[in-house]
Amino acid sequence: MPKMKTHSSAKKRFKITGSGKVKRFQAFTSHMMRNKGKKAKLRLRDGTIVSEADEKRVKRLLAR
Repeated sequence: MPKMKTHSSAKKRFKITGSGKVKRFQAFTSHMMRNKGKKAKLRLRDGTIVSEADEKRVKRLLAR
């Protein structure tokens, strides 16, 4: 059986944390930033954890 390949777009978008959870970056950060408040832009900077419902699917894309 051949090795399972990593999905190329997924490896650019997700990282596995030390505890095994999947980290992702927030959407809505690429344009129209002048319409967003300072607090909203600050919150969008940090990454967040992928929801439990999607975690299994993302790990399969990452061949984990």
